[in-house]
Amino acid sequence: MADLGVIALLLGMVLSIYSVVGSIVGEKKGMAELVVSARRAMYMTLLSAAVASGVLINAFVQNDFSVKYVADHSNTLMDRAFVWVAFYAGNEGSLLYILLILTILSALSIWFAPKRLARSMPWTIAILAVIQLFYFGVLSFFASPFELLDTIPVDGRGINPLLTHPGMFSHPPLLMGGLISITIPFAFASGALIAGSYGDDWIDVARVSAILSWGVLGTGMLLGAWWAYTILGWGGYWAWDPIENVALMPWLVLTAFIHSIMVQKRRGMFRMWNVALLNIAFVLAQLGMFINRGGPVVSVHSFAASTLGVIFMVFMFVSLIFAFGLFLWRMPRLKSDRAMESFLSRESAFLVNNFLFLAVMAVTLWGVLFPLFSDLARDVSVSVAAPYFDRANGPVLLGIVVMMGIGPLLPWRKASARSLKQWFVWPLLAGVVTVGILLAVGVQRPIAILAFGVLAFVATSISEEWWRGTAARHRSGDNWVMAWWRLVNGNRPRHGGYIVHLSILMLGLGIIGTNFYQQRTDGALELGESLVIDNYRIEYVDNGDSSRPDRIAQWAEMTVYRIDEDDYTVEIDAARAEGASGFTLADSTARPNDIYLGQIEPWHGFYPDFNMASVRSGIRSTVLEDLYVIPRDFLADGRVSLAVSINPLAWWLWASGPFFIIGTMIALWPQASVERRRTREPVQHEPVIGHEPGSGGGKT
Repeated sequence: MADLGVIALLLGMVLSIYSVVGSIVGEKKGMAELVVSARRAMYMTLLSAAVASGVLINAFVQNDFSVKYVADHSNTLMDRAFVWVAFYAGNEGSLLYILLILTILSALSIWFAPKRLARSMPWTIAILAVIQLFYFGVLSFFASPFELLDTIPVDGRGINPLLTHPGMFSHPPLLMGGLISITIPFAFASGALIAGSYGDDWIDVARVSAILSWGVLGTGMLLGAWWAYTILGWGGYWAWDPIENVALMPWLVLTAFIHSIMVQKRRGMFRMWNVALLNIAFVLAQLGMFINRGGPVVSVHSFAASTLGVIFMVFMFVSLIFAFGLFLWRMPRLKSDRAMESFLSRESAFLVNNFLFLAVMAVTLWGVLFPLFSDLARDVSVSVAAPYFDRANGPVLLGIVVMMGIGPLLPWRKASARSLKQWFVWPLLAGVVTVGILLAVGVQRPIAILAFGVLAFVATSISEEWWRGTAARHRSGDNWVMAWWRLVNGNRPRHGGYIVHLSILMLGLGIIGTNFYQQRTDGALELGESLVIDNYRIEYVDNGDSSRPDRIAQWAEMTVYRIDEDDYTVEIDAARAEGASGFTLADSTARPNDIYLGQIEPWHGFYPDFNMASVRSGIRSTVLEDLYVIPRDFLADGRVSLAVSINPLAWWLWASGPFFIIGTMIALWPQASVERRRTREPVQHEPVIGHEPGSGGGKT
C-alpha cells in the first residue's frame, strides 16, 4: 500500500506541472481548450492528495509498522481515535495534511470562482499549482511519509504524549489549515494583477476566503491556548512561543485586511494597501511553515522537527520576491478612486486601525527573528521571553480595542460635531463610570482599570447600535427577540462582526484578569493535609496510580472548600508576614464556616520512551475565577508537589470561542442583499467583519 501513496504523490506532482504549463501557455497562445484541461488537472491533484492521505491513514489503522512514519508515531496501545492526530503528529504527515487542505481549497475556489474572473483565472490556477507542486515535490523527494523500514519492529514508538489531548483533534489542523488557506486570497489577487485586472472584481472572493482563513486561524489559536492551559503544566495559556507567534502574525494582518477591504468596496480606496496586506499575510504564512515545519527554533509546539529548513526558507524568499515584485510592477495602476476627505471618518479610523495591527505584527516578528539573527551573527543562542512581548504589544493592543469602539461610530467621508455627540456620549459615559466604580470599590492596578473602562466603552457602542436598530423594528410591530434577530439577519456581515467584537471583549476580560490579578502559591502535601490560598482550602484526601507499557500515571483526589478568613486569622497573618500568598495545614479538620465546593483530580503521567511528563491540571472554573492545581510530581515519600493559582476571569477566555465562531459564520453566511432599514439612522456602522452598509452597496 505504501507504493500506492508514493505513486499518488508523484502523479500529483506531474499534474501540478501540467496545470502550471497548461494555464500559462493556454492563456498566452489563446488556447481555451488547454486552459480548461489545466483546470481539470488541478481537480485531479485533489484526488492524488486524497489517495496518498488515505493510504497513510490506513497504514495507521492497520498498524503497518513497516512504514517508518507509522512506527515513529503510533503503537498497538494507542487509542484508535488518535489515528487522526497521529496522521499529522510528525513532519511528513503534517506536510501531507497541509497539501490535502491546499488541494481541497484550490479545487473549491476554482469551481466556485465567479465568471467575471475568467480573464485572471489561468494565472490564479498557475499560482495555486506552483504552490501545490512545491509540497508534492517535498513529500516525494525530501520528506516522504511512505519510507519503509528494513527491519519491521514488533511495535511502534507511540504518539507524542502531549498530543493525547482532545484539543489536538482540532488545534494543529486548524492552525495548519488556516496558514495554507491564505494562499487562496493571495492567488486570486495576484492572478488579477498579472492579468492586468486592476478593478475590484477579485475583492469579494478575497474577502470571503480571507475571513475563512482568519476565522480558522483564530479558532485554532484559541484551542491551542486551551490545550496549553490544561496539559502543559505551567499555569498559563499564551507564552508568546514562536509557533504561537507565527500563527498570530498573519492573523493580525488578515484582520487589518478585513477592515480595509471594506473601504475599497465602499469607497474605492486602499487598493494598493490591500494588495500589500495580502502579500504580507502570504509571506508570513510561509514563514510559519518555515519555522514550524523547518525546525529552526525550539518550541514546545515543534513536534515535527526536521532538516527541511533550507528548502522552506528558499521557498519563503521566492514567495517574497514574487509577491512584492509583482506588486511593484503593477503598483502605478493600483491608485484609489478618491482621496481621504477627513481624519474624522471611518476610512481614517480603519487606516489607523491597520497601522496598529501591523505594529503588533512587527514587534512580534522581531521577537521571533531576533534569536535567529543572534545565532547567525554572533553564534550566541538567546531567547525572547514573554515580558518583551507584553510590554511592547500591550499598549498597542489596548489602542486596537479603543479603535474597535471608535471606528464603527464614525461615518464615511467626514464626521460632524452632531454625529460625534450623538454616538459617543453613552459609550464614553459607560467607560468613565466603569473606571469610577472600580476605583471606588478598591480595585488596584491603574492600567487594568483603564483597560476595563475601554472594554465597557466598546461594549456600550455595540449595545447602543443594537438597541437603536432593535427598537426601530420593535416600533414597527416585531417583538423584541424577533426584532433583534431580523436586525442581525438583515445585514449578516455587519452584525456578525459585532458578535466577533463581543468575543474579543470577552477575551480581553480574561487576559486582563489573569495577567494583572493572578495569585500563585505552591507546596507539598501529605495525605490529609491542606493547602490554603485566598478563600480556598484544598485537602489532599486520596491518590491512585496505574501502569501501562507506555506510561506510568498517578493522580490525586482533592476536596475543595471555600473558607471564611475569620476562621484562619492566625495562619493568614503569619503567611502575610512572610510575604507568602498561601500556606499548608497539617490538620484539615473542617472549620465552622468551610463550604464544600467539590472535588478535583489533578493527573500526572510519565512516558519512559519519550522521557517526558504530561499533566492534566485540576481546574474548578467559575465565571469569576479558576482555581487551578498543577501536580508537579508525586514524591517518593508519598507527598504530592503542587503549584496552585487563582486565575481571575479565565472562564471568559474560553467563553469567547463560541461567540467568535458564531460571529464569523454569520458574517460568512451567503446573503443576496444587505439590510433594508425600516427607519433611517443617522450613522451606519461597520464592525470588523463585513462589507458596505446600506441597501445598495454602491460607492458614494
